[in-house]
Amino acid sequence: MTCASQREAQLLAEGWVKQFMTNEPRLSEAVVEYSALGFQVHLEPVDPAACAAQGGCTACFAAPEAAAQFKIIYTRRPK
Repeated sequence: MTCASQREAQLLAEGWVKQFMTNEPRLSEAVVEYSALGFQVHLEPVDPAACAAQGGCTACFAAPEAAAQFKIIYTRRPK
C-alpha cells in the first residue's frame, strides 16, 4: 500500500525518490539522517483516499487527526 497522492507522479518527474511513510519520532530522525547524508528532503501528507484505493487496511487513517501524523518521505540529491 503506497498511500500516495496524485502528486506522486509530479514529484517523481522532478527527481524525487520515494523512501517510506512514517510518523514521529522516526519522521524527524529520518529527516535529520537524510539531510546529514546530503539529500534534499520533502515531506508529503498521507492521502487516506489513495490508501483506500490500494485495497489495504486503512484503519489507522480513519480519523483525520491520525492520518495527519504520518508523512511520506521523498529525497533527492541537490542539483
